[in-house]
Amino acid sequence: MFLSVFDLFKIGIGPSSSHTMGPMTAAARFLDELLGGDWPRPAGVAVDRVGASLHGSLAYTGVGHGTDRAVILGLTGLVPLNVDPDKTDAVIAEVTATKRVSPPGHPSYRFDPATDLVMDRKTKLTGHANGMAFYAYDAAGRLLLKRIYYSVGGGFVMSEEELQRAKTAGSVTTEGKKVPYPFKRADEMLAMAKKSGLSIAEMKRVNEETHMSREKLDEGLDAIWDAMRRCIERGLSQEGIMPGGLKVRRRARMLHDKLQEQWGQNKPNPLLANDWLSVYAMAVNEENAAGGRVVTAPTNGAAGTLPAVMRYWLHFHPEADQASIRDFLLTAAAVGGIIKTNASISGAEVGCQGEVGSASAMAAAGLCAVMGGTPEQVENAAEIALEHHLGMTCDPVGGLVQVPCIERNALGAVKAVTAASLAIKGDGTHFVPLDAAIETMRQTGRDMNEKYKETSLGGLAVNVVEC
Repeated sequence: MFLSVFDLFKIGIGPSSSHTMGPMTAAARFLDELLGGDWPRPAGVAVDRVGASLHGSLAYTGVGHGTDRAVILGLTGLVPLNVDPDKTDAVIAEVTATKRVSPPGHPSYRFDPATDLVMDRKTKLTGHANGMAFYAYDAAGRLLLKRIYYSVGGGFVMSEEELQRAKTAGSVTTEGKKVPYPFKRADEMLAMAKKSGLSIAEMKRVNEETHMSREKLDEGLDAIWDAMRRCIERGLSQEGIMPGGLKVRRRARMLHDKLQEQWGQNKPNPLLANDWLSVYAMAVNEENAAGGRVVTAPTNGAAGTLPAVMRYWLHFHPEADQASIRDFLLTAAAVGGIIKTNASISGAEVGCQGEVGSASAMAAAGLCAVMGGTPEQVENAAEIALEHHLGMTCDPVGGLVQVPCIERNALGAVKAVTAASLAIKGDGTHFVPLDAAIETMRQTGRDMNEKYKETSLGGLAVNVVEC
């Protein structure tokens, strides 16, 4: 099994990896299929109009999560990595006015978002809660091509055929890549670490360098952290009301200014580390809620937890350096890959335990590793963090990634640091294995009512409105 660090950490835009980045990527894949796919093309007939329908969680919370905008942007040829968040409004306004999309390399297609983009809450696509279909028609309105895609969390997109093959194989992973340390479970990871004498980060590095040079790997890791760092800095500098209609005000800058003032006064504050963790995480998730540039970690909804813990490491630990940041990311990716392979990182599939819970486990593992933890202590840290997120629902108020998502990332960061601290003070032995916690998350997600899985049909999403 091989899931690259760059599969889990993807640079894109907010507010949602599954509802924004995934649908944008799916639209781009559909465009590629239109040009180069192996599908029957009637002689003398050309694609005149394109359309899309959103299903399941994408239909219920798509507007609040920016899914409609993402599909429009994707059909113009934009992808999450290269889209400029400051120019998206202009692109969408042009499509809405002209009722056409003109992606590079394609002819211009008719596409009216008002009629050709449908939020279909009645038709359920069976592969995954985040399903979508894209259509191509000729000038007479005859359907030429239909493709179904699923956004399975963290920006990952799979076609119907790919998802079926992955389910048959027993996991949703990157296929066809052999690596020296192909651990699929945490117990396998620990056994390989013991036999090789390598740390988890070192094993992950060897796996990555099987497919790329050390220089390219380090450059990519540095780019991930740089994007995370810039997101924190931008989040700490912004003020005002976040978009979407809830009128939630940004708080990160105000909290940061207060912390800076207290820092300068040199007053004792027993909660200082927790306060900084919270403000860093909230800065990221406020940026995400505003549609800014973020990194999936492992998702957009959980994007603030891991960067907050990394910034905490650099802030409060004098031994922290750039090399340790790389080891942090590699360790976190190793744990995230195990969670994704054996359970899910999708809120629409297992609730927020799969998003912030996974992020907290990854952050705890990374922090424990750079603090000098053994592989057994790292696994223990991840387990502690994940165990205490089990059962967490995904119930965004108004379908927006704001309440309770922003504060939830802050608390996920605090739990991660606590988990790492507890684990590193032990010898690595513990009662509940990480694999058992992951399996429990999978089972809990399977049993969880759909109204608590990113549909905004239960929990805070209905009770806050009713109050």
